[in-house]
Formats: sequence, C-alpha cells, structure tokens
Amino acid sequence: MALFGAFLRGTFGLPKPDRQAVDRVKDLARAALQATPDTAFAVNEIACNDPGCPGIETVILVMEPGRKTRALKIPKSLDEVVEQDIVKVLDP
Repeated sequence: MALFGAFLRGTFGLPKPDRQAVDRVKDLARAALQATPDTAFAVNEIACNDPGCPGIETVILVMEPGRKTRALKIPKSLDEVVEQDIVKVLDP
C-alpha cells in the first residue's frame, strides 16, 4: 500500500521530494529543536488546493519518545525552508 501511495504522489501530485532536501530539513529541525538522537522526523511537501491553504507547504512531523507527535507547518516549498522558518513555527 505504501508503494502505491508513493507512486500516486509521483504521478498525480507533486514530484517525489529530493532525498537530500528532506535530509537537510530534518537536520535543520533537529538543530532548531535541539532534539535528542532518539527523536524521529518525517518531512513532506504538501500541495493544497483549498483557498485557505498557502498552496504548497512543508510539514515536519516531530516524534519524540513519550510525547505526542507534533506537526510543524511551514508555508514554503521544501527547497525554501531555512532554520529560522522552523524556529518561527515553534514560537508563534
């Protein structure tokens, strides 16, 4: 099922994000949060057609042991995200 979802994303939605870009944003998030090594991150670029959405946004899921998963939403494409963007969504 996960393979099929990846296929659809690459075919009908945004192209699959560049692995290096995903890893770069994960590293930025780890630094911004001063996360422990056992904190996991998932990074996705989402296209939203709803008028209330920014169009394309980067969503960073932060999964820390013993805590609820947090979603950090940045109204920019994956390639445009910088550490200051992550810091900004941490302290709204």
